Amino acid sequence: MQKSNFRVVPDSLVKWSFVLPVIGLLVLINVFPLTWSLIISFTDYSPGQDHWNFVGLRNYQEIFADQSLWESFSATAVYSFVSVFLQMVVGFSLALLVVRRFPGKGLVATLFLLPMMMSPAIVGLFWRYLYSPDWGLINWLFGWNVDWLSDERFTLWAVVLVDVWMWSPFVMLLCIAGLSAIPNYLYEAASIDQASNWRQFHRITLPMVSPLLFLALLFRTMESYKTFDLALGVAKSTFSAPNLISFKIYGLAFVTWDMGKACALAYVVLVLIVAISNIYIRYLDRLRTQG
Repeated sequence: MQKSNFRVVPDSLVKWSFVLPVIGLLVLINVFPLTWSLIISFTDYSPGQDHWNFVGLRNYQEIFADQSLWESFSATAVYSFVSVFLQMVVGFSLALLVVRRFPGKGLVATLFLLPMMMSPAIVGLFWRYLYSPDWGLINWLFGWNVDWLSDERFTLWAVVLVDVWMWSPFVMLLCIAGLSAIPNYLYEAASIDQASNWRQFHRITLPMVSPLLFLALLFRTMESYKTFDLALGVAKSTFSAPNLISFKIYGLAFVTWDMGKACALAYVVLVLIVAISNIYIRYLDRLRTQG
């Protein structure tokens, strides 16, 4: 009987032949840009320069000394808090509605999810026309004469409304998952004990859904600090856009071409988001432990 010429390939070799290309791709598209931008944040690099110098912490010092940047951080914090809070309220309310059984439930749920499926740039453009002071539907419906896109008093809140409209369905989806997992016998036992609807909500519904609600809060808070394309679509240009920190980074990088300072500001925002996320994650772990 003739022996086979095939040799058995070790399992470890097969495993690493699949894993190594993925690791290399992740390093190329994630680790390298992060490392390179961190290096640039300590320089005075600008596109078109023949030479650029190491400036140490100067970019970071200028950021913390710039009053306009602190105003942008403040505006971004207000935007994030109001927008995410409203998304939690609206999304949870929609979830309480959709989780019930009623005719046309599938169609209603699909309609609620449509905003989340659209491109942020398209959503921003769509709402820009609705906000138009001349022939916009919003001013026409309420009989107002508000210049939503040019008046600094209203631009930020206009973007907040669009963000809530677009991303409340995301919160709704997570809350539906939590509501669907609540055992019916808990409500049956509460009804036998003659617990009111408010007490059932406070003692059963909210505690059971709170981990997923907190997860939605974590995701949406991180995304709110990076809002750019949606706000740019609404505001039409960076000059009329709200005073968000993402537009400051864009202006430093592509208007004044100060890439070093732009990268430094981006890393300040990154550290801030990581710090906020860690607070949320610790509280989420505590909720999971208590549950």
